[in-house]
Amino acid sequence: MKRTFAAVAVAGIAAGCLVMPSAAAAPATGFTPAPIHWGDCTTSKLEAAGAQCGFLAVPLDYADPGGAKISLAVSRVEHKTARSQGVMLVNPGGPGASGLGLSVLGRSVPDHAGDAYDWIGFDPRGVGSSRPALSCDPNHFRYDRPPYVPATPRLEQSWLDLSKSYAAACAKNGALLQHLKTTDVAQDMESLRKALGEEQINYYGFSYGTYLGQVYATLYPQRVRRMVLDSSVDPRDVWYRANLNQDVAFNRNIKIYFAWLARYDSVYHLGATEDAVERLWYGQLAALTTDPAGGLIGGDEWTDVFLQAGYYRSGWVKLADAFADWVHEGKWQDLKSLYDATGKGGDNGFAAYLGVQCTDVQWPVNWDRWRLDNWSAYLRAPFETWGNAWFNAPCLFWPAEAGTPVTVDGSKVAGALLIDETLDAATPYAGSLEVRRLFPHASLIAEPGGTTHADSLSGDACVDDQVADYLAKGALPARKPGDHADTTCAPLPDPVPAGASAAKASG
Repeated sequence: MKRTFAAVAVAGIAAGCLVMPSAAAAPATGFTPAPIHWGDCTTSKLEAAGAQCGFLAVPLDYADPGGAKISLAVSRVEHKTARSQGVMLVNPGGPGASGLGLSVLGRSVPDHAGDAYDWIGFDPRGVGSSRPALSCDPNHFRYDRPPYVPATPRLEQSWLDLSKSYAAACAKNGALLQHLKTTDVAQDMESLRKALGEEQINYYGFSYGTYLGQVYATLYPQRVRRMVLDSSVDPRDVWYRANLNQDVAFNRNIKIYFAWLARYDSVYHLGATEDAVERLWYGQLAALTTDPAGGLIGGDEWTDVFLQAGYYRSGWVKLADAFADWVHEGKWQDLKSLYDATGKGGDNGFAAYLGVQCTDVQWPVNWDRWRLDNWSAYLRAPFETWGNAWFNAPCLFWPAEAGTPVTVDGSKVAGALLIDETLDAATPYAGSLEVRRLFPHASLIAEPGGTTHADSLSGDACVDDQVADYLAKGALPARKPGDHADTTCAPLPDPVPAGASAAKASG
């Protein structure tokens, strides 16, 4: 669901497995974790924040709490006030993203409102520094991949073969592959609560982390104190439909980016209208598909690089510079650096993403369904549709049995703060409206017209001050009747490139 080079939040988806029921009853695990033995952290960022690190042992299979154990990597930055407001668990999304470093997030909350919490970062099972960590095929995202758009039966079969091969390579992870559902991770959070000796947790989730929060709150509503969900996943659409919805949304957002480039044609000379920039971009896609820049940056890499423009406006200038340097001077090295920074070469994150998405719910098992749905989406949204389809296609062959998602129900949760930009492409805004409906004591802050994904605590004072108020005092914006946001904030303004004229900048 989330593939990004942005930092932290900000910075998109078996035989013998435990299939969780769809009812909202908390699973009885009978597992009591041992306390975490805290020690020094090994990363400079965590060291500088005074964090402590350790491991939490949890059951591989919560249906067999006395059986095999795995270890979750955990970090903690303790509260700095005389009175503690408890622990704040954080998840950055993905699924498959490392959250170990997110224990530093508290310092981004305005007015020191985060100082009263113990901020807890953790790598979910199979991810990052947790043990064991998933790995399938580190060469899957090599530079010589077939073009995304399967214009011929041969290209389609090439991608199906690659997807089947990747799924088969993942089978070497053994029993872990059977226990990677969101429900498993939610149970790990409950074990983490117990190990920390807390009656309740506070929780801050971004992107996929909002779905994890929804599931935890459904299973353990009495354990939720305060909860912030930034850019909510629509629980009705996990996960096949969610990815098709993304295709349409990202196509809209790339057009918004093309219009921004046209606005600054005096700087970039890539076209004076959105249509002109779009024609140039797709022309480069076709050319690079035939003749990769530097023998490395083909049409697939070109698409992957510019997908980031649909996620985050903060990278628009850097992408525009690389676009212009390639078109006008033939410089491709920055494109390679941007591609490498997407993290697509990171096998662990991709494997863990699939491990969750492919088993949370059964994907269509008939390729004809995928082919029809994705060609239909492509006709409306050509930018990302087939790249997204092949990113998820290993689910067609996944060597672990799918489960049944919980029916999300937040009615027993005392309160939650929801945040979303209305043109968020990775988790379309309809998801936040649906979560607001399912959590009747929650309030939603909307940012009309914003296209950035999961960017709270990134400098928008209107949003961040309300986060601080909620964390400090439990104060939520007054909930309004109807199916809409409870309050709004203007999103951060679009970036202005160096050298832009004042007239263009004021637009």
